[in-house]
Amino acid sequence: MRKIYFFVLFIFASVFISAQEKSPVKFGKISADDFKTTVYSIDSNAAAVVIADIGSTEIVGNVKGWFSLEFKHFKRIHILKQSAYDIANVEIELYTSGQLEEDLQNLKAYTYNLENGKVVETKLDTKNAVFRDKKSKNEVIRKFTFPALKAGSIIEYEYKISSDYMRNLRAWEFQGGYPRLWSEYNVSIPEFLYYVFMSQGLQYNLAKDQKRRQEPFRVSFSQGAGQSEYSNFTSGVTDHRFVMKNVPALKEESFTSTLNNHIAKIEFQLAEIRNPLTYQRIMGSWEDVSKLFLKSEYFGLHLSKDNGWLNEEQLIAVKGATSEINKAKNIYNYLQNNFTCNSYYGIDLDQPLKNILKDKKGNVAEINLLLIAMLRKAGLGAEPVMLSTKNHGYTYPIYPIINKFNYLICQTVIDGKTYFLDASRPRLGFGKLSWTCYNGHARIINERATPIEFSSDSLKERKLTSLFIVNGEKGEINGYMQQTPGYYESYALRDRVKDKGIDDLMKDIKKDFGSDVDISNPKIDSLDKLDESIQLLYDLKLNIEKEDLIYLNPMFGEGYKENPFKSAERTYPVEMPYTRDETYVLRMDVPEGYQVDELPKSIRVNFDEEGKSFFEYIIAQSEGVVSLRSRIKLNRSYFLPDEYEYLREFYAMIVKKHNEQIVFKKKK
Repeated sequence: MRKIYFFVLFIFASVFISAQEKSPVKFGKISADDFKTTVYSIDSNAAAVVIADIGSTEIVGNVKGWFSLEFKHFKRIHILKQSAYDIANVEIELYTSGQLEEDLQNLKAYTYNLENGKVVETKLDTKNAVFRDKKSKNEVIRKFTFPALKAGSIIEYEYKISSDYMRNLRAWEFQGGYPRLWSEYNVSIPEFLYYVFMSQGLQYNLAKDQKRRQEPFRVSFSQGAGQSEYSNFTSGVTDHRFVMKNVPALKEESFTSTLNNHIAKIEFQLAEIRNPLTYQRIMGSWEDVSKLFLKSEYFGLHLSKDNGWLNEEQLIAVKGATSEINKAKNIYNYLQNNFTCNSYYGIDLDQPLKNILKDKKGNVAEINLLLIAMLRKAGLGAEPVMLSTKNHGYTYPIYPIINKFNYLICQTVIDGKTYFLDASRPRLGFGKLSWTCYNGHARIINERATPIEFSSDSLKERKLTSLFIVNGEKGEINGYMQQTPGYYESYALRDRVKDKGIDDLMKDIKKDFGSDVDISNPKIDSLDKLDESIQLLYDLKLNIEKEDLIYLNPMFGEGYKENPFKSAERTYPVEMPYTRDETYVLRMDVPEGYQVDELPKSIRVNFDEEGKSFFEYIIAQSEGVVSLRSRIKLNRSYFLPDEYEYLREFYAMIVKKHNEQIVFKKKK
């Protein structure tokens, strides 16, 4: 099992903050001296630097007979270059449910510029320049852009959010796309509420302090007619303070699932309500959560019914199949070919399954829950599986934190073999999932809440390319290419050919080969056999100017032209979508009237001690024929940061060899 690069902490191993060490800045306190620094030592190339990012959350009694979360946020940024203007686009996320929405209050935002030695401030028009956008049924965005921006501007804003959703204690990101000089979060938690603390990423210079105190709480209950009843009590409160200083930016690099998996941050999950309030367990076990899902009208309740409204459609879908596997395939293909997925995000129903059947469209959860209902209607066992796709982030195996999941598929077992199905994606083979689903821990939603693991190491992507080049009777140089891509490359090519046609694909292949190669007679086999890899075939002709020396790259358009790992170092893992085994074979006649003058050297480089992952480049000539075999095999898809340097060097060797040339010399 791969090592997941996050961890859960209840006690932070850290150093204590001096009581005198405070934030270096305060809102509205700007002087001309603040503009003097144009290059910061933390990152001399940074286009912007976050000077301070400070947040706090307190829990207070409210007038609704319960408690509210009060979150305050202050942020100051020095914009050094125009390329960093994106940081001046601010989005504030608010949770909403029904008619209730978290309340954004006291928003203030200013842009400061230095003009003729004086600080000039421009205030954001918070009444007319702050916009509301509904992102999902439970998420609203309030967004704005700072005015009067220019290179050198300092911007800052602050606001408060009042929330009655006690489960939504705000997470805090200490890190982001730009370096942060000071990042601080203060959280005050009364002893009658127990939150689980979860932390991830590298803890840069993390310092923390913790103090306990007693605080009075007052909760009021409206009795109508202007009358209220009050409840007063005193509780212990723990003030947590977390500070990170000089936190470097985290930039997205190749083979990254999502940066949200790796930035330094802390999250909270309400687990229990305790004395002096009535005890309540909020975060139950996985089994408890799964049972709730199975009884929910937005999930499993529809699956346990007879669903007689499916009868007519079921007959069309099954098409008279008698074996279990054929019934399953027919139902899967029917949904895949006749229904449209309007969102690849969701784990429950926004509408009844009957409506999905009628409208022939729905989100990924709705289509796959309909698949499960139809499989069960056909007498087949089928269960929902909840997971998180790579771009959504990792889930926590220990804790049932549902917002960490964003995708739902189907599991069925036929003749003792387990199949995972996703009918929401056209041209995806039966029993195949998108590689984005292979993101670690997932859960089958059944009575046992069975855990499963979707490891990208289990995906074996194999590609074989064979190129044969021969001398023609009239002195021309002709070739024949035969290529079998791996399954996921085949899937992408199917989509491309379906959308743009084979001619568009061949234009790009021609571009990779270069102007001195003509391509003709393209053919794609197994294009409609969705469970298999395709096979791409075409003829080619080399238009080589026959000078005294001919320089030719034997990889043609199939070699690596640049190293995908450009950064000198990397602080988070390399997450490839699958393991890879790429083989390229060339058999080429030496051009008529020429001989080999220089040939690249053969090498084999092992990535691991066992030799299971390696790169080999074996080239030879014999009796007028050049033979080459290049193979890249990586038996793993996940590499820890301390393996990065070697992985980068490994690919540098591949790029070097793939760009070496054969030199042919004209015979005298």
